[in-house]
Amino acid sequence: MQKLEEIKSQLDTLDEDILKLIDKKRELSKLISKSRYEEADIGFKCSEYRDFNIKKVVYQGVEGAYSHIVTKKLFPDINIENVNTFEDAIKEVLDGNALYCVVPIENSSAGIVTDVYDLLLKKDVVIVAEYDLHISHCLLGTKDANIEDIKTVYSHPQALMQCASYLREHTDWSQVSFLNTAVSAKKVKDDNSKEQAAIASELSANLYDLKILDRGINRNSNNTTRFVVLSKEKIFSESSNKLSLILELPHEKGMLYNILGIFVLNGLNLVKIESRPIPEKTFEYRFFIDIEGNLNSPNVSNVLEILKEKVPFLKVLGNYCSNKSI
Repeated sequence: MQKLEEIKSQLDTLDEDILKLIDKKRELSKLISKSRYEEADIGFKCSEYRDFNIKKVVYQGVEGAYSHIVTKKLFPDINIENVNTFEDAIKEVLDGNALYCVVPIENSSAGIVTDVYDLLLKKDVVIVAEYDLHISHCLLGTKDANIEDIKTVYSHPQALMQCASYLREHTDWSQVSFLNTAVSAKKVKDDNSKEQAAIASELSANLYDLKILDRGINRNSNNTTRFVVLSKEKIFSESSNKLSLILELPHEKGMLYNILGIFVLNGLNLVKIESRPIPEKTFEYRFFIDIEGNLNSPNVSNVLEILKEKVPFLKVLGNYCSNKSI
């Protein structure tokens, strides 16, 4: 029988051999990708999204909404218009009535905006830019209101989640979800009841002449919402460094592990993975994946070619510059 030390030595040798094989596979993958990426047909063209003649941009909500704030900062000299829902915003783009729409996609405290994720799957739009906005929620009431008067609080579900700790301190308040934070502020203004309050921005307080009853009620000082600019034009730039994908995997043992290994073997850094249920398939999931890379790079092209062969569904959601704060 072999001694324990001899067995350990053989295992160490095997580990070294495996690492060498992985390095060799990575090098071969790079050689394959160099011959493929010029021929890859993904339907995207290289162009800066700001280079287009932008006549109109839309956002969901009303004046004072965080989407309104972001849109004004990104497109200060452009005609911007508001619509009622995220789907309405995307429809304006698809119908050619607006070149872009701006929608929230994720919050650092409350997580993803599921409605937007689902629309990205269904609608033929792509992400051309993303921007992060620091969010500080205020509690807004009528001019004659005090915190002791409040019985009902209105806001968007995400805002209510972001302020959950604060709201737990006021268990006697009813919470009512609305389409938008600013729409909630407008309701409080229109109803003119001191028993009502809205969770919204300081800008909403100014626009709707409301009293700020409390500030920074989200508690998390790093509370940030990520917004994306959507377009029907499939474009990316030479400086784009983030690639977003949707994958649907075969329901096979170890498939997710194997797919993630493709990114590793091609030297790509995976920065986010989010699962969403497939309604028509019980307990099966689609995966939203973000990686660092550019569509012009050989390793990205190689990964896309491999995925086309291995997964039943693949959609490139966009290639854009990541995490610009405004």
